[in-house]
Amino acid sequence: MSPVQALLTDAVCEAARRSVLCWLATVDAEGQPNVSPKEVWAIADEQHVVVAHIASPVSARNIAQHPQVCLSFVDVFVQKGFKLLGRAREVLADDTEFATWAKPLLAMVGQRFTIQSVLVIQVQSVAAIVAPSYRFYPDDTTEASQVSSAMRGYNVQAVEKDKP
Repeated sequence: MSPVQALLTDAVCEAARRSVLCWLATVDAEGQPNVSPKEVWAIADEQHVVVAHIASPVSARNIAQHPQVCLSFVDVFVQKGFKLLGRAREVLADDTEFATWAKPLLAMVGQRFTIQSVLVIQVQSVAAIVAPSYRFYPDDTTEASQVSSAMRGYNVQAVEKDKP
């Protein structure tokens, strides 16, 4: 048997680290989509992403009915990210697996939030997300130009780092 190919590569992990939020898309029993921002999430290993169910009853209910999900994240300054498709399941707080899956999430929240359960996503495919400028104007578009444009658009100024 051949080993499972790592879908969550170093590039995906680095992009995830730079993203503040992810967006989890689910669908209910009637086929109605639901997209919900998630602030507490992490790449658990080369095949799994974990999302804290802090206040996500709709996402949890939808996953119980239809486990297919889409999780997307983008670095808003560089304007690149990834779309992950996979199958999700909910691991409840009293489940023996909870401590393992919740570990990276608990490290993020400390005592700030109670994690009701963990939404564990087994990633089945990964696709890049890039702003249209990278495709339509490849000679003029760089990560630096996108960051500069985004900083102007968001009215954000860079913080000068102290010199040693």
